Amino acid sequence: MYRLLIVDDEELITDGLFDVFSRLMPDKLDVYKAYSGKEALEWMARTRIDIILTDISMPGLSGLELIDEVQGLWPHCKVVFLTGYDNFDYVYRAIQMNNVKYLLKTEGYDKVIETIKTIVDELDNAPIDEQALQLTEEEKYAYELMAQSDFMRHVLQKSKTVCSDVNSLAQEFGQVNIPLDSSEEVYLVLGSLTYPKNKTYTEQTQILNYVRTKWERHFSKQIKSISIVDRYGGLVWFIQTYEGKQPNSERLPDFLEGSLEIIQDECLKFFNLTIQFTLSSGLTNWQSVSSKYASLRQLQQLKLDTRYPSIIKEYHHNKDQSIDGLHSTPKMDILTAHLSANRKEDFFAEFSDLTESLEEASYHQITEVYYSIALVLYVAISQNNLQHRVSDFDKLLKIDRHDSFRSSIQYLEHVADQVFNVKETDDQDRSSKVIDRVCHYIQNHLHEDLSLVRLAEIHYFNPSYLSHLFKQEKGINLSEYIDRYRIRQAKKYLKDPSLKIRDVSERVGYHSAHSFTRFFKKMTGNTPKEYRESL
Repeated sequence: MYRLLIVDDEELITDGLFDVFSRLMPDKLDVYKAYSGKEALEWMARTRIDIILTDISMPGLSGLELIDEVQGLWPHCKVVFLTGYDNFDYVYRAIQMNNVKYLLKTEGYDKVIETIKTIVDELDNAPIDEQALQLTEEEKYAYELMAQSDFMRHVLQKSKTVCSDVNSLAQEFGQVNIPLDSSEEVYLVLGSLTYPKNKTYTEQTQILNYVRTKWERHFSKQIKSISIVDRYGGLVWFIQTYEGKQPNSERLPDFLEGSLEIIQDECLKFFNLTIQFTLSSGLTNWQSVSSKYASLRQLQQLKLDTRYPSIIKEYHHNKDQSIDGLHSTPKMDILTAHLSANRKEDFFAEFSDLTESLEEASYHQITEVYYSIALVLYVAISQNNLQHRVSDFDKLLKIDRHDSFRSSIQYLEHVADQVFNVKETDDQDRSSKVIDRVCHYIQNHLHEDLSLVRLAEIHYFNPSYLSHLFKQEKGINLSEYIDRYRIRQAKKYLKDPSLKIRDVSERVGYHSAHSFTRFFKKMTGNTPKEYRESL
């Protein structure tokens, strides 16, 4: 939706244009009016304006002076100058400005309407700003690094789904120039940095970038790799070897261990920085990256002594131990995030990943996973006061109340489903209550400012979101609702012979009797006087 501001010191023209455009494209235009340049600037300070239709010659702040101010506030705002006479000096100055059109009032409403429609079409079909896409080499490199990091963090969290298709993964790698092969297994290394005390965030970032640069200089000729910063502020490297070159995949752990000691020594010497590296036991396929990362992070936490540089190596585990990563904190954090954001499908996909391998797990592991998930659900239920709206809530933290492993998992799934359903219902109820409050405000303040911006300010919403929410809840546009209520109230007041038509117009929000008459006739087919006489 675009915002159109109509500015003219002649109230008759301003009100007439306002009435026309308020009904012309209610789904496209949110229309405002001002009777002076100063009042127009007040609107501009309150909200973004996309199109201005303004008289070019006004007392006080002229249209030209107004647009000088506007282009500083909203440089992409489109301007249509409207004037009653053809003054060369005004026209010449107007055509020197960007995004400006010039119309004579004598050209009539049809020409003005056609011009505004054309501008709306231009805004709808505006091409991508090619100049904005032209980046310097440094900017391109910075954006590429950001894109690489974002995608690899996505892989780290949801590798089972993100990496399920080799070809799609290869395409993703290619789009952001990730130098790894989606069809080959990958090796992981974690780095935990312990910064000296009193280092600022900027200084810590500089040190972290030094470590990444040092890695790149050390290893770029021997191995392919990419690094990211994980949510804990640590480094994660994804590594593959070059075909036919040393080190091969078997020698990679030993090669890394020897080389990483050099990086540790240099960081300790130059920055008093302690780094602990955690090395994977071997290669892993892309779909297992999340569980491998969780396992390495768990190992890192168990063995971490931040006083000294160290290199921790993972060793091959038996089948029973390999499930340990399932109940890791990162996995639970992901479940919590999906539950908080009402991402039901993502939640249950993650839930399945966590539980499908438990058939092979020990009783202790099953118990730990159960209580980890149960705790996520318990917190969500408590925070939203849903204890009495979830069936069998008392069983949530009691695994012994379930007949079997399978029934306990089905129970958790059922509880999660109830939480999502109740939250969805509550969200809908909240939306309905908000719109009910808006309607109540409109009904009790019909003679005041009922612009979308004002209503949004009062109810602490973004104007566009409020407009969308109102249409979703009521099935009609906000402006249409206001018009209907105004007509209903106007008809009620017109039945009272003691009220003059001017009094009626002011009560329903029209300070100009002429504008009210035009509005009433457009909505009912009769003027207020004709309607009153027909009673």
